[in-house]
Amino acid sequence: MGSACDHHHHDGPPEAADVSRALGAAETRLTAEGERMTAARLRVLELLLAAGEPVKAYDLIARFGEDGQPAKPPTVYRALEFLERKGLVHRIASISAYVACTGGDSAHAAAFLICDCCGATEEVAASVADGLDGAAAKAGYVIERTTIEAHGRCPACR
Repeated sequence: MGSACDHHHHDGPPEAADVSRALGAAETRLTAEGERMTAARLRVLELLLAAGEPVKAYDLIARFGEDGQPAKPPTVYRALEFLERKGLVHRIASISAYVACTGGDSAHAAAFLICDCCGATEEVAASVADGLDGAAAKAGYVIERTTIEAHGRCPACR
């Protein structure tokens, strides 16, 4: 990322009611799929939803304990792996961070616009993945997850 910007970028973190609603929806979805929302999975998803932006795994580890105690790394990494597999979070490899999914209730290709100046990240529809799915099918390949990352400058930083 570039130097710190001196202009407004974000509307702030989501409201507590929105986080609570999203947690309930995620738990309902997992239960319908025959999965469990363990306390660790719930806490990691809560931290990501409350942040409203990408968070590095070690920051999640540090924030995990409500009493100020960090979690053991395997606890957070296992929760992240599960949540990612279920489409509730996405890993943004280029910035080594995770973000709660804002793309709906079903599995989908994720596409992110990432500002190299301020770090703002936005999930957008990934229609380009449809062509990739078709090419994969022709080759006899089944894609399980797609994440597209595009770097540039947000409107505020341009």
